[in-house]
Amino acid sequence: MDIEHLTRLQFAVTTLYHYLFVPLSISLALSAALLQTSAAVLSRRGAAARADVHGRLALLTGKLLMATFAVGVVTGLVQEFQFGLSWSDFARFYGDVFGPTLAVEGMLAFFLEATFLGLWWFGRDRLPGAVHLATIWVVAVGTTISAFVILAANSFMQNPVAYTIDETTGRARLGSFRDLLLNEVNLAAFPHTMAGAVMAGGALLMAVGVWHLLRGGHEPGSEQFGAFRTLSRFGAWLTLAGGAATAASGDLLGKVITQVQPMKMAAAEALYETTTAAPFSVFAYAPPGSERPTFSLEVPGLLSFLAKGSFTAEVSGMADLQAAYTARFGPGDYTPWVPVAFWSFRLMIGVGMLAAAVALVHLWVTRPGRAIAVDTKLASSVLWSVPVLPLLPLAANSFGWIFTETGRQPWLVLGLYRTSDGVSPGLTAAEVVVSLIAFTLVYGALAWVWTLLVTRLVRRGLPDAPPVQRAATGATGTGEAAGARAGSGFGSDADADDDADVALTY
Repeated sequence: MDIEHLTRLQFAVTTLYHYLFVPLSISLALSAALLQTSAAVLSRRGAAARADVHGRLALLTGKLLMATFAVGVVTGLVQEFQFGLSWSDFARFYGDVFGPTLAVEGMLAFFLEATFLGLWWFGRDRLPGAVHLATIWVVAVGTTISAFVILAANSFMQNPVAYTIDETTGRARLGSFRDLLLNEVNLAAFPHTMAGAVMAGGALLMAVGVWHLLRGGHEPGSEQFGAFRTLSRFGAWLTLAGGAATAASGDLLGKVITQVQPMKMAAAEALYETTTAAPFSVFAYAPPGSERPTFSLEVPGLLSFLAKGSFTAEVSGMADLQAAYTARFGPGDYTPWVPVAFWSFRLMIGVGMLAAAVALVHLWVTRPGRAIAVDTKLASSVLWSVPVLPLLPLAANSFGWIFTETGRQPWLVLGLYRTSDGVSPGLTAAEVVVSLIAFTLVYGALAWVWTLLVTRLVRRGLPDAPPVQRAATGATGTGEAAGARAGSGFGSDADADDDADVALTY
């Protein structure tokens, strides 16, 4: 494996690992904000018992968020370091465009989100209810803006806009930050990415709820059982809604990709020849050594509809696109690795649909008025599958990013900068291998710590104290309200254990 492929492998490993935590952080922040808002509304309506449950679920979700956010920040820093470590030539070309996005994203992702997440946690028994609720919404909005800005940087690589090339230095210069953000690829990719994130967090919350429902530790009809039934259904609704939004936004994104990256869409279908009413292959097989499939199960006209909105539209094939790119950019192979593009595209869709289907089944099984059977063989078999539930949307997200990045090859910036030109000069294969092993070991340790923290938080069940007990009254933490908090668990030994967990994540 040459130096280019080694550096690509290293960046792929660290990026995909980092992206396991990004969608979870986005979705858990939104989920905690929604649950806490629900608790505040219920409290104002006089539904104290339900408000208490929703507030405690918000606190549990927030704990999961803090553990996830901490690991996401650490792994995200590595992404920035790698531009200097392995891709310094590309950093010189792209730095003036990428720099502002990294600066804005860094301020939002670390300073704003971390600050208000700390205020939300440590101010839960000190801030007025409305102010405390606002802090978690700031975190949720901050993660959303952060995602939009960093996706704008990636969208430049897919469809370069708002730039000029300095003829003296050969570097890309940013012309308009606004136009960079409003890149048509970014406007299509952002809702698709956010919908996938909602699915990831929803599946995690659904898994937590299902585990508590079926493990036998809570009696049906008890407060804990009802709370985790609520959490499991809330997570399932998020997963199902995220799945529907992913499909709708994916249709829009596919049409944009066809316009700006036709080779990527052709590779996703293994479409070699330009075709009218192009079919979509549900499954295809190519024997070893063969470039083209010898068997394909196809849906007629579906690719044309996905690409251009018409079942009879013409879709360009890779052979014609290769000839056009050769004439435009000079000799070279402009076709991405077709098997990776083909199967990552289908696995993204298939695994995502499976996650949405599981959520739909869970909503049906736990519909109002239906008892949930526990301590049965079926319950035991479902319990064993719980750890897989959160992995389905995460896997779909990962396959989506594999398709996005590998389908752009051989370009780092489409039409402007080739991948082979971006590797740091003087970098040796030994250096890349050693750093890759080091990253893998460190990331493995972080994964173990995150799993330990999350498992510990989940096993504890509902926290003792709701975070929005005073939302309706706007109490400020003095007098009668302070006495009520002392009796309900705020400032207790149980809370001290929670604070210790938070200190560990930070």
